Amino acid sequence: MKLLKMGVLSFAVASLLAACSSPAADQPGASSPAAAPGSAAPDKPEPKVPEARILEVPAGTVLQISLGESLNSGKNNTGDRFEGTLAAPVMIKEETVLRKGTKVHGRVVDAKESGRVKGLASLRLTLTDFVQDGKTVSISTKDWFAEAQNTKKRDAGIIGGAAGVGAAIGAIAGGKKGAAEGAAIGGGAGTGTVLATKGKEVELAPEAKLKFTLEKSVEVTAPTEVASKG
Repeated sequence: MKLLKMGVLSFAVASLLAACSSPAADQPGASSPAAAPGSAAPDKPEPKVPEARILEVPAGTVLQISLGESLNSGKNNTGDRFEGTLAAPVMIKEETVLRKGTKVHGRVVDAKESGRVKGLASLRLTLTDFVQDGKTVSISTKDWFAEAQNTKKRDAGIIGGAAGVGAAIGAIAGGKKGAAEGAAIGGGAGTGTVLATKGKEVELAPEAKLKFTLEKSVEVTAPTEVASKG
């Protein structure tokens, strides 16, 4: 009988010890065991970046620019550089290939100032490149050309007016003979005025709008929003 009681007691102690040593995972609210090394969850896939497309701007395309500085046939020299921006976007098949505001550079091909006796002032320009995404792209365009207004009518008016004044003065001084001499003298004075006066120059103010035509086709990278459509 005594042995039976000792056996029951031993069994109770063993059961109590087993309950205390059970894994923490079996208890309510216990955290899950740590994941084994190398079994981390896969990363989310990165968003797909659209590939840039190369588009061709054909010869004959018109580039409208806004000058960034003033140009003058009497002040600028052949070889001078100038810059501006596209005043309108360049569209190819309803796609924008060059945005409005794209920086462009050009060169003065020829500049002739007005002469005192003859020769009209003129200015000849060309574009040399544009800047896209920080890269300079060379281009070839037909020359833009302008010639100053002819001043022959103005010159004739100056000479004629001087002759008329001379004739009036001569008539007061010496009748018909005096009028004829006065006209000759007055006309000579008018001619001298014309020889001393230069004609008009070709002047372009900042933000003046000019149009250039591409002489050769050029390849450009389509802007990101355009490439994403493809």
